[in-house]
Amino acid sequence: MKISGFTFVRNAVKFDYPVAEAIRSVLPLCDEFIVTAGNSEDNTRALISSIDPGRIRIIDTVWDDQLREGGRVLAAETDKALDAVSDDSTWVFYIQADEVVPEASHAAIRAGMERFKDDAAVEGLLFNYLHFFGSYDYIASSRDWYRHEVRIIRKQAGIRSYRDAQGFRKDGRKLHVKPLDAWIYHYGWVKPPGYQQARLEAFHKHWHDDEWLKDHVPPVMEFDYSNISGLKPFTGKHPDVMNQRISQKNWNFHPDPGKHKPTLIQQALKGVENLTGWRIGEYKNYRLI
Repeated sequence: MKISGFTFVRNAVKFDYPVAEAIRSVLPLCDEFIVTAGNSEDNTRALISSIDPGRIRIIDTVWDDQLREGGRVLAAETDKALDAVSDDSTWVFYIQADEVVPEASHAAIRAGMERFKDDAAVEGLLFNYLHFFGSYDYIASSRDWYRHEVRIIRKQAGIRSYRDAQGFRKDGRKLHVKPLDAWIYHYGWVKPPGYQQARLEAFHKHWHDDEWLKDHVPPVMEFDYSNISGLKPFTGKHPDVMNQRISQKNWNFHPDPGKHKPTLIQQALKGVENLTGWRIGEYKNYRLI
């Protein structure tokens, strides 16, 4: 069984993405790792080169900045990396530049890949998610955040990145997947407020035209983390690969639970979810088998 990892990245240093930690978190599970390194304005490529030259293969790319609808350029860059994966790979492990796999999940991931490696009906493996917000001390718990996503796919023809590169489809249909008892920690909403504002301004350029940006992205220096509800303290353990970053870059953030109270409808929907585990109206870009 051969495992290939892959990701895409651009301006990770400029926008404070934990891409080095993301890659290191999956390397113990991979035989090779492919990175499509976009035309950055910082030393992102040097950062990637310093991680593990023996297993990481870098492909230099130029992003098509005219693809400004629905994040299509992100899917295009993802597919470039996917296409470079070795043909003899069994599984392909996709990780985004702000996602980290905790070491405690490695055993379950390895076991899942072994269990389903010869079952062609299983096209992907599904992960649980924790979304950190504001600082490394809080996680988002509202219905606005996705709970699961496919991050391991079988190496086979027809699988392409879907929409804004959050997931995949095969020949246009949802992948048939099995769930893993494994987690991915999403740190995209944990940055110093200045970095977060700069990231959002750049990110939205891959989604919208200049008029939309003018109307929806305020010209401020720092992102306001206070405009959110549904946060709760994180009481678990961060992945070991994140320890140095957290010790250097955490900051004081104390959300006000009374600032944005949920509506009666939101409370009712959350109550159903808490009782049954069913999230009404949840988007699922996969099919459990």
